Amino acid sequence: MSDDGAAKPKPAQPSPTALRLALLIPGGLALLAGLDAALLLLGVGAPVTVGRLADVHGMLMVYGFVGTLVALERAVALSKLWGFLAPASLGLGGLALIFVEPSWIGGVLLAFGSAMLIAVYVPLWQRNSATAVLVQAAGAVLALGGAILFASGVPIPYLLPWLAGYLILTIGGERLELARVAFAVGNAEAGALVACAGIWLAVPASLLWPTAGYRVLGGALLVFTVWLIVYDIARRTVRSTGLTRFSAVCLLAGYFWLLIAGGIWLVVGPVRDGTGYDASAHAVFLGFVMSMIFAHAPIILPAVLRRPLPYHPVMYVPAVVLHATLLLRIVVGDGADQLWAVTAGGIGNVVAVLLFVVIAIGSVLMTPRVKSKPEPSKQEATA
Repeated sequence: MSDDGAAKPKPAQPSPTALRLALLIPGGLALLAGLDAALLLLGVGAPVTVGRLADVHGMLMVYGFVGTLVALERAVALSKLWGFLAPASLGLGGLALIFVEPSWIGGVLLAFGSAMLIAVYVPLWQRNSATAVLVQAAGAVLALGGAILFASGVPIPYLLPWLAGYLILTIGGERLELARVAFAVGNAEAGALVACAGIWLAVPASLLWPTAGYRVLGGALLVFTVWLIVYDIARRTVRSTGLTRFSAVCLLAGYFWLLIAGGIWLVVGPVRDGTGYDASAHAVFLGFVMSMIFAHAPIILPAVLRRPLPYHPVMYVPAVVLHATLLLRIVVGDGADQLWAVTAGGIGNVVAVLLFVVIAIGSVLMTPRVKSKPEPSKQEATA
C-alpha cells in the first residue's frame, strides 16, 4: 500500500520553554559582563580585563540584563511571537556592547528592543486599560530615550535619570497593580499616577535644566516611594512566612533605598560624578532594582521557564549581604569619603548577586521536573 496519501509528520518545532531559555542566556551573559565591569571600575582584579566593559557597565546591567528579563516576561504575558523581538533585540544589544565596537551599534539594538517593548505594551494596555500598564509603558519610553541618547554619544552619567526612571516606573507599575487589587485604593491611585507623571517629566528636564530637573525628580520619587510603602501589599505580607515574607522583606528594603536616592537628588541636585553619583546610582540599581529581582525571581522565573524555583531560607543570605555591603559602600564609603569602604562594599555587592544566582540555579537543577501545565488561553491570561 502506498504511503503517498498518508499525512506526513510535521517537523519538530522548538518548545516555548527552549525559546525563552535561549532569549534568557544573553541576559545572563550581560549580567556576568556587567559584574566584571563593576570590579574593573572598583580597581580590583577581574576575570576579564577588556577596557570597554567598564565604559558600558550601566548599559549592560540596565538594558542587557534587567531589560531582557523585563521584556521576556512581558512577551510571555502577550503570548505573541512578534513580542519576543523585544527581549531578543535587547539581548543582542547587550552582546554587541560586550563584543562589538563601536558601542553605538549595541546602542541601536537596545533602542530597537526598547521600541518593541513599547509596542508590546500597546495590546497589553488594550486588554484592560490598566493604569499600571500605562506606567510601565511610560518607563519603556524612557528606556527608548536613554538608548537613543547613548547611541548618539551622550555619556552614561548624564543618562542616570533615564535609566533609573525606566526601571522605577517598570517595577513601580507592577507594584501599583498589586496594590490596587489588594487594597482597592480608588482615588489614592490618582496620587500615584501624578507622582509617576512627575518622574517621567523630570527625566528629560534633568538633561535640559539639571538643577531644577534633578530636584523635581527627587521630590516625585519620594512621593511615589511613600505611596508604595503605604499601599503595597508587602506591608501586610511581611508578617507572613516562607517565600511571601522573603519577598516582602526584599520589597520594603528596596523602598528604603529609593528614599535615599530621591533624597540625594532633591537635596544635592545634579550628580554626574563623585560620591553623590555613586550613592544615588547604586541605591537605585542595587538597593532597589536588585532587591526587587531577589523578591520576584521565585515567582517570575517559573512562569517564564516553566521550571520551579522553590524558595529556601538560604536566599536570605545574599539578600542580607547585598544590603549590608551597600550600607557600607554608601554610608561609610560615599558618606564619609572612605575609599576602602566603597571598594569593600562594591566587592560585597558583586558577591551577593553571584551568590543569589548560584542559589537560584542550584534550586532549579535540584528540583524534580514536573509535568508542565498547558499554556493559558488569551481569556485566562487577560483575567
